[in-house]
Amino acid sequence: MSASGAFSIDQLMELAGLACAQTLATVYKKETHPRVLVCCGPGNQGGDGLVAARHLGMFGYLPTVWMPKPGNKDIYKRLQTQCVNMKIPIIPPSNETEPLRKALADADVILDAIFGFSFTPPVRAPFDSALPLITESKLPIVSVDIPSGWDVERGNAEGVGLNPDVLVSLTAPKEGAREFKGQHFLGGRFVPKTLEEKFNLNLPQYPGIDQIVELPSTELENTQKL
Repeated sequence: MSASGAFSIDQLMELAGLACAQTLATVYKKETHPRVLVCCGPGNQGGDGLVAARHLGMFGYLPTVWMPKPGNKDIYKRLQTQCVNMKIPIIPPSNETEPLRKALADADVILDAIFGFSFTPPVRAPFDSALPLITESKLPIVSVDIPSGWDVERGNAEGVGLNPDVLVSLTAPKEGAREFKGQHFLGGRFVPKTLEEKFNLNLPQYPGIDQIVELPSTELENTQKL
């Protein structure tokens, strides 16, 4: 987003959210997992989730958004309006756990867009109660960029984070993702060549016109972390 990069936050969020939606749709088909509970935090991670929810709706899924603490910035308000215009249900904000409990009972898969790479413990309300509920649901989880509750450098060192089945790293895998053992994708097909070369990112090639590429374990070890 710097002057040299010249991207706007809107552009990056749109591309990131599209990559997240494509990842979920690749692993969990709408014929078997049509009901997606998109769990959003109040920051940019939640914005990615709202974009993903809109695209999933366009893909034919039935997304519902749980966002107990909506962001105050104009961009988040506009993203919520876009979801409303798509007739995507948004659960009213609340610190109570019952709305989330009910939503989990009616979902087939979860898109975790709660905390991002800037997360630092402890997990605060209402998310401190939400993460255990999400884990106890036993539903498959797709996490955005870094699983919620994980430290970007140390992984799930505090033991409070989610343990998703699928992770879609954005831009490049984070150091904390080294211990992730599930199905791992790279998304965000927007990294400029100049940035890739400057930081020696060694990013894999994206297939065709896809916005994501799956990372085998050997790829993860050989790919430079951010």
